[in-house]
Amino acid sequence: MAESSQANESPTQFLTSVDDLLFPFHEAIKPKERFRIGAEAEKFGVDATTGAALPYEGERSVLAVLNALVERHGWKPEREKPGGPLISLLRTGASVTLEPGGQLELSGAPLENIHQICSEMSGHMAELRDISNELSLAWLGIGFHPFATQAELPWVPKSRYAIMRRYLPTRGEHGLDMMRRTATVQANFDYSSEESAMRSLRVALRLSPLVTAMFANSPFYEGKLFGGRSFRAKVWLSVDPARQGLVRDVLEKGTRFTDYVEWALDAPMFLIKRDSEIIENTGQSFRSFLHHGFRGIRPVRGDWETHLNTLFPEVRLKRTIEVRGADSLPANLICALPALWTGILYDDRALDEADELSASFTYDELSALRPDIGKLALKATFRGKPLATLAERLIEIASGGLERRAQTNRSGKDERIHLTRLSALVEKGHAPADALVEGLSNSDADLRREILARATI
Repeated sequence: MAESSQANESPTQFLTSVDDLLFPFHEAIKPKERFRIGAEAEKFGVDATTGAALPYEGERSVLAVLNALVERHGWKPEREKPGGPLISLLRTGASVTLEPGGQLELSGAPLENIHQICSEMSGHMAELRDISNELSLAWLGIGFHPFATQAELPWVPKSRYAIMRRYLPTRGEHGLDMMRRTATVQANFDYSSEESAMRSLRVALRLSPLVTAMFANSPFYEGKLFGGRSFRAKVWLSVDPARQGLVRDVLEKGTRFTDYVEWALDAPMFLIKRDSEIIENTGQSFRSFLHHGFRGIRPVRGDWETHLNTLFPEVRLKRTIEVRGADSLPANLICALPALWTGILYDDRALDEADELSASFTYDELSALRPDIGKLALKATFRGKPLATLAERLIEIASGGLERRAQTNRSGKDERIHLTRLSALVEKGHAPADALVEGLSNSDADLRREILARATI
């Protein structure tokens, strides 16, 4: 709402202290029987023959795909403001949104089990293929665009993205690459108390580098093998350090919501929203905004939730716990990421075991490991042992949790079936990227065509 109308708000609606910032977390607490799982999957749209990135608008574009989803499949169009460009769609608790470089993201509805998530993802891809086949488009499930340069990608016309475009390059070498050339699969989980939320957050942060290695799936850069397994993981090391990473104080000792809040308070802001107006405010920390305001604007609840959405730690605390460390994936592995985390976070015994496995991991050790993950994935070593050994144990823990959840599909199979392909890779010490690069070299005459064939979902 515009600042001019803030006079209509009672003083209690303004934020004045750290305690005022705890509301989204306390409001999100729910009993375990109401727990749900939300999955998010991004992918790159390209020309099916050349692999060229799609423009935002035009006959063969991401906008053409969005319009077709509305016309054929009952999605509701959403715009940032009346008369503004189309940037997202809504339908029955799910959304389709665009990332800054035109990456298409399905944010699924909150669902009870992984079988339902897989069905939702499959249905989404079927709708896309219905449209894409007519337009000769393809979709790539991979963590970093395998072909496009920055100059070859569009800018999605969203106000927040324009602000990030100006600001993030001042805070790290790969800010724009993160925005436009990366894609991910993520999952969101509920919590039943402050204690359970912070425990899950700590465990997930400690395990996140390992999970990044398990799902490493971006071995290409501008049409060539870059020599590692996750260029996306490499990119994240050079993005604004104040808003990404492993959050030391939470990873090592975070037990209260305020431990996360204190970290978030010191991160620079991007913007303030009032009615349909976007007010750029880069560089000021939310702590400063809380105490001093900005150009006469005082902080309200919506400002804090907007700020939380502009932070990008490997695991993010909002009204859910969002695990963010994985590359985008091929269709046969998309469900493995939410399945792995569901088995760990939604079973008490599995969470105990994962906590015990990772309890001694330190922030400094894990930070030193992160550069090796982008290069080596599961072949990186941690405390003298290959990460593949830890990954096998983590799958064992998650499988036990899924078995005890006993959520079966129509064939009577439980959620462990969604870990089968991941388990087979890990047993060989492989990440998905190892399959992508097998038999390829930069001297191959048909390398671009082969990359396109292997990365298409």
